[in-house]
Amino acid sequence: MSEAIAKAENQTNSLSLIMGTDQNKMASELQAISNFQTMVQHQLKDGQDFGVVPGTQKPTLLKPGAEKIQMLMGVTSEYNVIDKVEDYESGYFDYTVKCVLYKSGMQLTEGLGSANTKESKYVSRDGFSMKNTVLKMAKKRAQVDATLTIASLSNVFTQDVEDMQNFNQRENNETMTYDEAFNLKLNFGKNKGKSMGDVMNENRGYIEWLAENAQKPEFKTAAKLLLAGKQQPATDDEVNEDFDPTNIIASSKQTSEIANLAGELATQTKNGTPLSVTNEVIQQIVPDWKGTDDDWKNLTVAQAEDAKSQLQGLLAAFDKK
Repeated sequence: MSEAIAKAENQTNSLSLIMGTDQNKMASELQAISNFQTMVQHQLKDGQDFGVVPGTQKPTLLKPGAEKIQMLMGVTSEYNVIDKVEDYESGYFDYTVKCVLYKSGMQLTEGLGSANTKESKYVSRDGFSMKNTVLKMAKKRAQVDATLTIASLSNVFTQDVEDMQNFNQRENNETMTYDEAFNLKLNFGKNKGKSMGDVMNENRGYIEWLAENAQKPEFKTAAKLLLAGKQQPATDDEVNEDFDPTNIIASSKQTSEIANLAGELATQTKNGTPLSVTNEVIQQIVPDWKGTDDDWKNLTVAQAEDAKSQLQGLLAAFDKK
């Protein structure tokens, strides 16, 4: 009897909640969500911002797509490791990261992501060299999780990336460290079985050849990272460009910084959206800038830094008023 009474009370409370809802406001909010979802689907690029796993119903949102959505919404992100296992004896590392999204200093939502060195794509690689990789992967997953929530996109995209081998490989390349590149073993040619670091010490010319001609992306990435000689992850610029400073494409971090500054300026001035403010500034730097995907893909480091500097100057001038 008590269970029946409790159930009846819950139904009454739920009905009261529904009856107290402004139906017109709800319809307006649902329409706004639908419009935003449609806009996002038109703005994101298949194969770059999202990818489709064969046999699944929904495409998977990727890191570049999550960053673009956050830029459109004018939000900033903050990351914290909330749980970790670092077993240096066995080489097992496991991280859980929380991503919190803010707008104008107010927390909007959060997402969680985890990764560990026993996942199938990492298990065959040295656990110690993958420590930084799995931490970055956990961060990416938390970012996508938070983005799907804030943008109400869970019915448009999914986050199941485990079967996406091509995209997983690309993520591995993006997060490769110098140590991973040094220890990566070649599985072809006369140097089969040797680490790329050992080959680098014996025959730098062969590594230079791999940087230009390797068919597998991981070997090309590793070769370029070794030639760069940096004890840190390879940037998109180092992996994809020819190291000509005037021809280096801006990284996702730089474009995110531009979006964050534009969002702050739009909030303070109450004039335009983060995207419109960004386009207005960059139009003064880049001829014929329209803010298309191709425009963003060709934005150089120098142009991005110029835009960042101008936005910072506008913010500083506004603060003095």
